Amino acid sequence: MNSQTSAGLAAGPWATSRQIGEATVTTLTDGVFRLDGGAMFGTVPRVFWETAAPADELNRIRLRINPLLIQLGGQNILVETGFWDQGGEKFESIYALDRDETVFRGLGAVGLAPGDIDIVINTHLHFDHAGRNVTPAGEPTFPNARYVVQRQELEDARFPHERSRASYIPGTFEPLLEAGLFDVVEGEAEIVPGVRVVPLPGHNLGQQGVILESGGETLVYTADLVATRAHAPYAFVMGYDLYPVTCLEERKRWLPQWFEQGAVLCPPHDPDGAFFRLAESKKGFTLEPLSP
Repeated sequence: MNSQTSAGLAAGPWATSRQIGEATVTTLTDGVFRLDGGAMFGTVPRVFWETAAPADELNRIRLRINPLLIQLGGQNILVETGFWDQGGEKFESIYALDRDETVFRGLGAVGLAPGDIDIVINTHLHFDHAGRNVTPAGEPTFPNARYVVQRQELEDARFPHERSRASYIPGTFEPLLEAGLFDVVEGEAEIVPGVRVVPLPGHNLGQQGVILESGGETLVYTADLVATRAHAPYAFVMGYDLYPVTCLEERKRWLPQWFEQGAVLCPPHDPDGAFFRLAESKKGFTLEPLSP
């Protein structure tokens, strides 16, 4: 596999490209943020996760939001758009948000502007994944793109309950719905030849992952089914997962398949890495980073 790192970005694998068959895949980032470590690992005691994910004095661990650019068949496909950028100082302080890089600079590093994106895939509509869908002026951030989302997720975002309400910002998706820019899918769907979405419920009901298959190779954007490298063991289910047993069942369904395929996995929140492969362990699996 070939890789190329674009100069000028923060230290790390960001804006690094990798060939998957005929596709060029580039990992991007929209900055660093922090969430409570206990919430990120659910019922797993701190002693088992703190080495892999050190916490600060407020028990928050360091995370990133890592969108992915897939270029295949003349199409520019962006998976995730980034962290909500209209929350204000208090909001950004709560999440210790540090935009050391942005999705826009990453796209620019590979010669693209927002208008060059043909398709946006929202794995789900939480503000840390779909937060840059819409500009502060209420216009589509990627004006020439169709936005792909699961019907279940769009319904849940529009009519949230007490456990999910804080994760959705109506301004990040309602303008797209009003403009007719959503391509709403139900279940597994081919987006372009070689790229498909598959339901990965557990974190919420309407989450979807993205699977790229080209030239005998497979890459998976896991969404929050596997949020970071540290979340690979089966039992490491987040407290943020609304349906934890469903999440566990989905992990047991998909991780062995991806292991057998030798798939490249891209977790959306790993703070230090972008491309990984699964390795077997006593707890199910671990994620091992791939060299650039």
